[in-house]
Amino acid sequence: MEEIGAEPPAVVAVVTEPRFAQTYRDFLERRRLLDGRQRVRRLRDDAVALPLLAGAGAAPEQLLRELRERVAPGSSCSLQRLPSPSPSPSPSAEARGCSPAARLARELRLLLRERGLPWSLELQADLPRTWRRHGDLLLLGDRCFRAEPWRSLGSELWVAVASALGARRVARRGPVQPDGARTPSVTLLLGEHGWVEHRDNGIRYAFDVTRCMFSCGNVAEKLRVASLACAGEVVVDLYAGIGYFTLPFLVHAGAAFVHACEWNPHAALALRRNLQLNGVAHRCRVHLGDNRELPLRDAADRVNLGLLPSSEAGWPVACRVLRKDAGGILHIHQNVESFSGKSPQKGVPEDEPGAPPGDPLPAAARPEWRSWAASAGARIAALLQQVHGKQWSTRVLRVHPVKSYAPHVDHLVLDLECRPLL
Repeated sequence: MEEIGAEPPAVVAVVTEPRFAQTYRDFLERRRLLDGRQRVRRLRDDAVALPLLAGAGAAPEQLLRELRERVAPGSSCSLQRLPSPSPSPSPSAEARGCSPAARLARELRLLLRERGLPWSLELQADLPRTWRRHGDLLLLGDRCFRAEPWRSLGSELWVAVASALGARRVARRGPVQPDGARTPSVTLLLGEHGWVEHRDNGIRYAFDVTRCMFSCGNVAEKLRVASLACAGEVVVDLYAGIGYFTLPFLVHAGAAFVHACEWNPHAALALRRNLQLNGVAHRCRVHLGDNRELPLRDAADRVNLGLLPSSEAGWPVACRVLRKDAGGILHIHQNVESFSGKSPQKGVPEDEPGAPPGDPLPAAARPEWRSWAASAGARIAALLQQVHGKQWSTRVLRVHPVKSYAPHVDHLVLDLECRPLL
């Protein structure tokens, strides 16, 4: 039992410059030398103190030499005994057991106090309420940490945020750039690179968050694509991105071959990497550039047009690449405006109670959905006749609601069967 009034035990810490702190921390965590019960501290001279577990400094010169020469060549560091915070050691985020938001607020209040800066309601309101986690990378929104006092903390702020929320890298998300490639405005605040990896339905997706988008809202549609019977088929994915639908077609749906078109070189790089990661690179060709210039005709059994708000620019290309002898199926994505007041129901199957027998639209379908599907089918039939020089028939197989994209705007996928008339 600790004696009343006893001197709190000292904490042994590795002290280094802020620019080497994250590299040191990663190494100490891998070696299980970092004391996760203690908070990383900023000292008066701006040095960073990384607390060590008891006994971790048993061979201090060997540890310091390894840090200076191998972990971060050219760095400098030392071991210091620091007084434990009074009245008791500051537990880490893991040890405190409170909510992530509360841990973050507490860490930042302590940081500001150490720097002699006051806490305020303005700073409290400027903290993030939500964030996305990509492995060890924390992605913040653009509506936090805008108050002037945060700027005086420099990189120390992001080290504290990462520590409080159990991350190693931090980035901030801005609006998507209107460049046609949906390039994200993401700034890396802490860490050396923005590459992350997701695993979704047994498929690995790697991408650089500072260069590429990853849509978490299309999970239902990716699962639906994975369930399609595409054995032996050639598929053309006109807007492949990092492989959102290309990979489910290959890995789960059994497509024989996929032509994946993408004009964002960063997304194409991630796509090639993902094809290798999932062992399907030999069954896919990546076409980098404008898909309207795709040198492919009369080849596809199925075409995916996964571009929002509209894929209409790709309709002529889709008609051109369809097999002219047998036709195939188009999966057409579109944002459709509707004001009928009904709420969409995701994944409602055909022939549900309340829908006419054989109706490809769910009973909850809005009138605008039916109108759009009929119009798209007629326009595609006209394009096919123009491209191939003979009449074609089109049939709506299904209209699948993916999600509400905005008030009165629904993301739909039209499965359209296209066949030449003999």
